[in-house]
This record gives sequence, structure tokens and C-alpha cells, in this order.
Amino acid sequence: MTAAENVCYTLINVPIDSEPPSEISLKNDLEKGDVKLKTEALKKVIIMILNGEKLPGLLMTIIRFVLPLQDHTIKKLLLVFWEIVPKTTPDGRLLQEMILVCDAYRKDLQHPNEFIRGSTLRFLCKLKEAELLEPLMPAIRACLEHRHSYVRRNAVLAIYTIYRNFEHLIPDAPELIHDFLVNEKDASCKRNAFMMLIHADQDRALDYLSTCIDQVQTFGDILQLVIVELIYKVCHANPSERARFIRCIYNLLQSSSPAVKYEAAGTLVTLSSAPTAIKAAAQCYIDLIIKESDNNVKLIVLDRLIELKEHPSHERVLQDLVMDILRVLSTPDLEVRKKTLQLALDLVSSRNVEELVIVLKKEVIKTNNVTEHEDTDKYRQLLVRTLHSCSVRFPDMAANVIPVLMEFLSDNNEAAAADVLEFVREAIQRFENLRPLIVEKMLEVFHAIKSVKIYRGALWILGEYCSTKEDIQSVMTEVRRSLGEIPIVESEIKKEAGELKPEEEVSVGPAQKLVTEMGTYATQSALSSSRPAKKEEDRPPLRGFLLDGDFFVAASLATTLTKIALRYVSLVQEKKKQNSFNAEAMLLMATILHLGKSSLPKKPITDDDVDRISLCLKVLSECSPLMNDIFNKECRQSLSHMLSAKLEEEKLSQKKESEKRNVTIQPDDPISFMQLTAKNEMSSKEDQFQLSLLAAMGNTQRKEAADPLASKLNKVTQLTGFSDPVYAEAYVHVNQYDIVLDVLVVNQTSDTLQNCTLELATLGDLKLVEKPSPLTLAPHDFANIKANVKVASTENGIIFGNVVYDVSGAASDRNCVVLSDIHIDIMDYIQPASCTDAEFRQMWAEFEWENKVTVNTNIIDLNEYLQHILKSTNMKCLTPEKALSGYCGFMAANLYARSIFGEDALANVSIEKPIHLGPEAPVTGHIRIRAKSQGMALSLGDKINLSQKKTSL
Repeated sequence: MTAAENVCYTLINVPIDSEPPSEISLKNDLEKGDVKLKTEALKKVIIMILNGEKLPGLLMTIIRFVLPLQDHTIKKLLLVFWEIVPKTTPDGRLLQEMILVCDAYRKDLQHPNEFIRGSTLRFLCKLKEAELLEPLMPAIRACLEHRHSYVRRNAVLAIYTIYRNFEHLIPDAPELIHDFLVNEKDASCKRNAFMMLIHADQDRALDYLSTCIDQVQTFGDILQLVIVELIYKVCHANPSERARFIRCIYNLLQSSSPAVKYEAAGTLVTLSSAPTAIKAAAQCYIDLIIKESDNNVKLIVLDRLIELKEHPSHERVLQDLVMDILRVLSTPDLEVRKKTLQLALDLVSSRNVEELVIVLKKEVIKTNNVTEHEDTDKYRQLLVRTLHSCSVRFPDMAANVIPVLMEFLSDNNEAAAADVLEFVREAIQRFENLRPLIVEKMLEVFHAIKSVKIYRGALWILGEYCSTKEDIQSVMTEVRRSLGEIPIVESEIKKEAGELKPEEEVSVGPAQKLVTEMGTYATQSALSSSRPAKKEEDRPPLRGFLLDGDFFVAASLATTLTKIALRYVSLVQEKKKQNSFNAEAMLLMATILHLGKSSLPKKPITDDDVDRISLCLKVLSECSPLMNDIFNKECRQSLSHMLSAKLEEEKLSQKKESEKRNVTIQPDDPISFMQLTAKNEMSSKEDQFQLSLLAAMGNTQRKEAADPLASKLNKVTQLTGFSDPVYAEAYVHVNQYDIVLDVLVVNQTSDTLQNCTLELATLGDLKLVEKPSPLTLAPHDFANIKANVKVASTENGIIFGNVVYDVSGAASDRNCVVLSDIHIDIMDYIQPASCTDAEFRQMWAEFEWENKVTVNTNIIDLNEYLQHILKSTNMKCLTPEKALSGYCGFMAANLYARSIFGEDALANVSIEKPIHLGPEAPVTGHIRIRAKSQGMALSLGDKINLSQKKTSL
């Protein structure tokens, strides 16, 4: 073990600009100064020793002039000093002076002040010299009977570490501690003693636990946690002991401490897969989520519940607890609610779907009464989507859900209303028996709809599914009511007659960029008349939309009127009524066209909308059977095709999920018997405590791939050349939010290099946590230096720097070797994620940073290129496989990923195969990347540029 890797208990921060004092001035302060001066001098000595100075001349001075002092600060500092000072001669024998120190500590162990006794005992835990500890053993034993618990608990720790390191000094330690544990009353002392028995003599720990197993509930939480750990270890090592201790774990589920309940539930699940055990553990987790106020705790415990659900045999038990899980929705945090709803949806079955829908309906109604808050809208959206999924999976529920949700079509929050509309559209197409109910409800709320987008969708649904004469008349009445007095232009001019100024300024409005459904851009600029602002008046909704210049809704209205007019003609036989209805529909379209061409709206009508309305007028005037078929049959068929494709895709993804979770055992798979399994083979029974400790330390043991290139060696970066005086290479270990650089420094010269320092600097959102300390390297020696770097966002970071050193005996300035740059790979932070098409389009419109990358590759197949991009960027393709299947010479796909910092990255791949260049021509096209931050967009673009040039294997 090198000096840099020695176990260090004490870390002391040193100001960088401080000047190291001389040994003579320190000696003088320690001998002749007052207590304050001696304290300062001792601090300086400790810092110098930590920095590698030896200072052997000061040892005797400190023993003579500082050790006898009774000042508490000095005593604390001396404990640090004796921990770090070299205690042996170069040949490994103990220094003679240390005997004097040993005597001083024997006196401290008998000191009347309990703090001095306790802190001395803590210090003895860190000593690694048996010769120093031997004379102190009687005093340490005596401390077990001290009146104060602080001394007793530290005495237990000291005995444990001495027994572990030098068993011969106290061979009867387990027996001694067992007797101490039986008589002890203080919780912290009992915990330390029990902890020692677990690690030193497990049988004695079990004996003690057996005697007091019924009183476990009365113990303090720190002792209960240790008992849970012992039971876990014992039952994993020896499964036959489970029956003996499982009752104890059940009792601990009722503990008053949340930490004990959490650990006991986790242990119970690993020890038993009986339905009663799983139910008790799940119930315990649910109580914890509801009672704990910290959202992080809630999310962690929810993850444990989700893990439970992944096990096929546990899922059935959790299904009975769905209503309990829904109690978690009382938490205001959106992330917790999101996970809870997803879990409930995964567990819903025909047995509990009715209760689930009742609870969700209540929650939806509650959100309506709450004062508007950003998360309330999102929560309402989540609830609507969950109810949508329930209704699709269990059609019987749709009739209960639809009336409640239809109220939200008039909601101010467009996103929630859009979700409701999507649900209604799917329900009306799938469930024929519900069509009259949906049309009736739609007509009720139609006049209250505030959003133009929702209005368009509602018009389409009414036009498509009104099949009776009465409904068609009702739609026409609602449209007339929503449009107000016609002709629109004349009535508006009459209204404004008294308010209109003779001269109006006509200005060209700024060009507005819109993103269409296909992801392409449509640009429109508009002439607008600026006139004095008049009093706000209550216009009917549709009239308001048209006067605001939104004529897309007029095109939608024209289609709806055409559909219902054609249907009315087929339902009513009287020619007069047919002509009257058609004429009314044509009048509405004509008056809208007139309005569009006038200067009244804020923006004039677009050519596309004029064409659409004109086409509808022509269809109504001619009434050909072909057009009748197109308007009344083909539209519905295309919706049906889309919904069935969507359903098929959902079923496919669910099937993949269930296949993942189903534990399939092949005919020739080996059967493992617990009793015959070697301890190192118990892969399915890993020690959870060990795993969580490793995870906390950042040493998660990932199974390395069989390919040696995928191993650690792949992450080693060479920093200097082989001919440089100092050779350096770094292993870059990325652990979520921080990066550990393990730098190997090799002295390739025949000189001793002093103050060899690794100086690092960073570029990008990286921050160096601490400056690596200087080293002394012997000729041809090597050392490892570790440096921690914190990461704040997802962008390509660069770490650069140099190694500086002094050559001993040389008069020249400091030498410097410049290191090559270390590039931090963005891929370590990006994970595939999914979102809906609507969310994708919304983010695409909002994100201001775009990076357009030209495709430059040697891959000749479109699909192969897309897969290559997905693999090299860690993104997920949102475009369904069905849409990408087939071959037509070009391809467009949307990709999405999210970083561990919560940043979104979007990409649109538009590629084609230039057929005129022959079958071997490579793929051409563009990839547009959008992100909220510039760094993310640029970094992802660089990654694509680098990876697309690789040859496809």
C-alpha cells in the first residue's frame, strides 16, 4: 500500500497561500509560548506532517512541554498529532519516546473528566501498534464500568477494534462484551456492543437475541437496525434459521422508527415470498410513503414498491392493495403522484378497476376546486390519461368516466382539455353504444369551450358522429349561436359605426413560425389594422376566433357543415327542407369567406383556408355520391386505422414488458438447491447491506462485458508521452453527478522528484472539488493520485492541466509537463426516454437552441443508419416501427432522450437514399437537434458528427 493510499481518519483544510513556518520557530513556540501560542504551533506541526514533512526534532519537545498540559483544545490536537506522527524507526521498531506517550494516555483513561476518557478511547481505535496498546488494556477494561454512557460506548468500540486487529491482546473480548450487553441499559452502548458481537462472534449475538426476542420492540431504533442486519445476514447464510426470526421481523414492522420499518420490510421480502409477508411489507412501505414528509423518501420507497411489482408472484398481492396505494395521491408533489398513478395503472385488474375509477374521478373533481397552480394542471392531465387508459382496457368503465371528463373540455388549461378530447375521440369511435351519450354531452359543453384547438376537435367529432336528424339540427343551432348575427361583416360594421376612425394604420405583423404535425415549418405574416382599443365585449366564441384571425377553425367548420348537410340530405326526404339546410350551411361558409377578405379580422384568411371553404361550397352545390363517400365514410375509416395501429403498438410494448418479467426456465436449465449452493454462487441472494454500502461509496460492481474493449481499459486516457520525464495516464470513472480521475504518475528519471503536483483545470460545467496534494517520487517510482470533479449539466466538458515538480539537488526552476486534454463523454449522462407526440411538438416549438447536422456517412441503408444513430447517441426513437417499415427511399423519425439532470434533447432525422447515384450510394440528409441549453445541442451534434463517420460493422 503506497503512502497516498494509507487509511486516513483526519482531513484538515489548509489555506493555499499560507507560508510554511520553520522548525526552529515552532520549537520555540512549543517550549516558551503560552497556551494559545502552543495551540497555534501544534496546529502548524500537524499540517506540516500531513503534507509529508517528518519533523523528528519536535517529538521530544511536544512530550516535554505540551503533553503535560490539561487544556482540552491541546488534548484534542494531541490526539490528532499522535495519530499521524511516525511512531517507528526506519527498521520498523517502536520509538523509545512513545513509552512516555503511552503512560500519559494511561493517565487520561483514568481521568475524572468523561469527555477526555471517551475521546482517548476513540483515539485508541486508530492505533495500529500492539506494543502501545498492551499496557493500556486494564485501563480500557475498567472503562466498561464507568458511570457515563459516552465512556462505555467508546470503550466497546476500542475493545472491538483491538480485538479485530490484535486478538491476542484481549482474547476474551466476545465473552466480556456479551456480559456487558446483558447488564447494560443505555441504547447506544447496547448498539455498539451488539454490533461487535455480530462481527466478532455471531453465535453469542444470536444467543443474546434469543433471550430478548420478545422485548425487541421496546429497544431503541439504533439497536433495532442492527438486529435487522443480523437477522438478514444469518438467514441468508443459513436459510433454516428463517422460521426462528421471521416473527421478530414482523414485530419490527410496527416500530416507531421509519428507518427500522423500511429495513425490516426490505429484509422480510428477501426472507419470505409468502403472500402474507409481501402484503405486510407492502403495507409498511405504503404507510411510510404517506407519513414521511420528505419527497425523496417517498420516491425511494415508491421505487421499492415498483420493484416488488416486477416479481410476477408478488403482483397479485399488490393488486389487493391498489386502494391503499392511491392514498399516496394526497401528496402535493407531482413526481410522487406520477409514479403512484403509473403503479396503480400497472396493478389495476377487473376486480378493482371500479374502485380505482371512483377515486380518480373524485381526484379530478378536486383539482377543479383548487386554486390554479402550475402542478394542478399537470396533475389533472395525469388523471385524465390514467382514466383514459382504464377505459380503454376496461370498456365497461367508459360510461362512468366520460360525463365527468367532458366537463373539462371547457377548461382554461388547453393541455388537459386536449387529453380529454383525445380520449373522447377514441371512446366515440370504439364504443358505439356510448355515441348518443357523448354527442349529447358534447352539445351541452360546446358553447363553453374557450380554446380554439379544442373547439376545432369538438366540431370534427360532432360533424363525424351526429347521425340523427335532431342531433344534426342541434349542431346547426349551436354553430349559429356560436357565430352570432350574420352576415358577420355587416353586423360588425354596424357595431363599430360610431367608434371607427377615418384613417387606419395598416402594418405588417411579424412573420409567425408554426410547426406542423409533420415537424415541418409553415411561415405566415399578416396585415393588421391598428385601431383604438375599444371596450371588451362578449362576442360569441366562434366569432371571436374568426375576428382574431384564426381561420383554420373556419376550414374545420366548413368540413363539419358539409358532413352534416350531406347526412341531412340522406335522412330527410323533403326537397324543400334539404335545400333550406344546404343553403343555410352555404350562407355560413360564404359569410366567413367575406369576413376573411375584409379588413375586420386581425389577420386575413390564408389561401389554404379559402381553398378548403370553397371546396366545401362546391361539394354542397353539386352533392355527388363520390364526395358523399369521401366526407362521410373515408374520414372515419382513417381514424379507425390510426386507433387500431396505436392499440396494436401498445399491446406489443405490453407483451415485451410481460416477457421481460416472466421468469422462463428452459428444459435444460440447471436447478440450484439453496443447501448445496456455495456462498459465492448465491448470485440471486446478494447481500443487500453490502450492495447499498458499495453504491453509497460509488463502487457499484457492474458486470464487465466479455469484450475487453468494453472493460475499464477502454476508459484509460494517456496524458503524456512515453519519452516524457513523468509519464501519466488517467482512468475516468463516471459516477452520476461526479467524475473520479484516477491518475497514475510514473517517474521515468533517475532523480527524486519533490513536490510533484498534479494541477488540473476544467472547461464547461465541471468543477474541481479539491486540489490534489503534492507527492515525492523516488527514481522510477510511481503513485496514484485521485481527483474529484463535480458535473452540473450535460455538455461536453474538458479537463486539462500539467504535472509540475522539483528535482532534488537541482538549482533550476520548477519543471512542468503539459498533459493532453481529457474529454468527458456526454453519453454517460444521457438516457433514452419517451414522450407523447404532442409533448414533443410543444418542446420542439419552445426550445430555442437548434443544431443542424449534415449526414456524412458510408452507411447505405436508411434503417441501418437510424439504428446506428440511436446506438451512438443513447436516444429513443418515438416514431413507431410501423411508420418506419417498408422502403420508399426516404425516412423521417423523431428521437428523444433526457439527461440525468432533467434536461430534454430532441432530434429529427430526415434522410434519403439518392437513387440516381446507384444502389451503393451512401445515405444523405440532415439531423436537426433541439435543446433548452446551447451546450446540450452542440454536444449532441458533436457526438453525432464523430460517430456517423465510423464504418458500420
